[in-house]
Amino acid sequence: MQRLVDRLCADIRGRIASGLLPPGASLPSTRALAAEWGVSRTTVTAAYDQLIAEGYLQARQGARTRVAAGLGATAPAGDSQPPPHLPPPLLNRLSAYGARLGSVLLPPVCRPELPVADFRHGDLSAADFPRLAWRKAITAALLRRPPSLRYDDPAGTLPLRRALQGYLWRARGLRCEPGQIIVVNGSQQGLDLCARLLVDPGARVVMENPGYPLARLAFLAAGAEIAATPVDAEGLRTEALPPARLAYTTPSHQYPLGGVLSAARRRALLAWAGHCGAYVIEDDYDSEYRFETAPIPPLQAIDDAERVIYLGTVSKTLSPTLRLGYLVVPPPLAEAFTTAKRLADRHTPSLEQAALATMIETGAYERHIRRVRRRNGERRAALLVALEEAFGARVTVAGAAAGLHVVLWFRDLAWAEEGKLIEAAGRAGVGVYPLSPLLALAPGETPPAQAGLVIGYASMEEKIIRRGVATLAGVVGKMKGDFFF
Repeated sequence: MQRLVDRLCADIRGRIASGLLPPGASLPSTRALAAEWGVSRTTVTAAYDQLIAEGYLQARQGARTRVAAGLGATAPAGDSQPPPHLPPPLLNRLSAYGARLGSVLLPPVCRPELPVADFRHGDLSAADFPRLAWRKAITAALLRRPPSLRYDDPAGTLPLRRALQGYLWRARGLRCEPGQIIVVNGSQQGLDLCARLLVDPGARVVMENPGYPLARLAFLAAGAEIAATPVDAEGLRTEALPPARLAYTTPSHQYPLGGVLSAARRRALLAWAGHCGAYVIEDDYDSEYRFETAPIPPLQAIDDAERVIYLGTVSKTLSPTLRLGYLVVPPPLAEAFTTAKRLADRHTPSLEQAALATMIETGAYERHIRRVRRRNGERRAALLVALEEAFGARVTVAGAAAGLHVVLWFRDLAWAEEGKLIEAAGRAGVGVYPLSPLLALAPGETPPAQAGLVIGYASMEEKIIRRGVATLAGVVGKMKGDFFF
C-alpha cells in the first residue's frame, strides 16, 4: 500500500508543480480518484493526508480538498530575473571568514606509507599507548554511568578539571582554580577559540618565526596581521616587539628550533603584555619531554597580571587521536571561553574526559609519562648516535635537549635544495619534512643559507631510526656525488 501512496503523492505534486492543479483548485473526491487509479479509497485518503501534512493540500470540514495557496507552477530557468534592486543570490557566497579560509594552504593529512622510515614529527608509537590503563579507566567510567544521558558542562567535567588542577600543580608548578580550566578538543580548538575571542580583523598577533604553522593559519583565518618575530637560542626575541593584541609563544621548548625562553625575556614579554594590554598564549607542548634537566617552569607561573593563557594537551603523551586538550585562562575570560566552547560543539566527549580524570587521579597518567619519557629518551639517543655516525660534522643538530623532534641543518645543502632532498628521500622510502613551511619570509627577505629538516622520532623503534638515517645519508651522498657517505 505504501508504494501506491507514494506514487499517488508524487503524481499530485507533479501536477501542482506543472500548473495543472493551480492554487485553490479542487481535487477529485477520494471515491473518484480511487476509481481512476484502481486503488482503494483508503490509499487515496492516506495520500491526501500525507500531502495535507506536507502543506500541498488544504482540507475543511464539509468542503472539497483543495491545492494550498502559493503553490503555482515553477517557472523555467531564465524566464524571470530578480528586480535590479535586489542583491545577487547568496549561493556560493561566503562570509569574510570563509573567504579567508580559501587562501589557507593546509598541510596534507594523509600520506603514503613509506617502507623504510617516516620521520614525521608529531606522530607517536602505537606501542607506547597505555592500552590496559586506558581500558581500565574507560570501563570504570562506563560503570559509573549516570541515570540519564545529557549534555555536560561545556568547560569540561568537574572531575577532570579538578584532576588537571592537581596535575598541573605537581608537574608544572602552575596554580589555578578548576573554573579557569576549559577542556577542548586538542590544542587546535584551543587556538581557534583564542583567535575568535581575542582577535578582530586587522589586529596584530606576535608569533615566533619559525613557528607553528597551524597557529599562524588560525590567526590569519580570524583576520589577524601576523608580526613574525625572530627567535634564537633564548627563544622569542623580545627587545623590539611591536604593539599587538596577542602573542603566541612556545617558551619551554620553542617550536621547532628547541630554544628555551630565558628568564629575562620571560619578564620582558610579560611587561610588554601589560604595557600593550595584550594576552600571551603559552603553548606548553612537549613540556613533559625534557631529557637533560628538570622541566622548565611555565610562563603562567610568574604571571601576576593575569595576561597568560596556558595551552596544554595529551596529544604528545597519550595520543593525538584522542583530541583532548585544555586551556587555563585568566578568571575574567573564563565565562567568554565557556560560552564560545558551548557554541562550538557543546562540550568535549565526556567518556574520554572521565577516563583521563581516572588515570590522573590514580597516578596511572604520570606513571605512563615517566615510562614514555624514558622510552623516547632511548629513541633520541639512537637518533643522535646514528646522525653522528652517518653525517658527522656535515650536519648541525638543534633542539635535541627536549621534545620529540630535532632540527637537522645540512652544511653541504643549500636552502633551495630542500625540495629536491625531500623528493629523493621519498623515492628511497624515507619520509623527511622541511623547515621552510614553518618560516614566514617577508617579500625580499633572504632565507637561511642551509637546507633544514624537522626530524621526528617518537613513532619508530631504534632499528628503524638507524636504517632511516643510513638511507637518508645515502640519498644526500648521491645528491652531492660524495660516495664517502
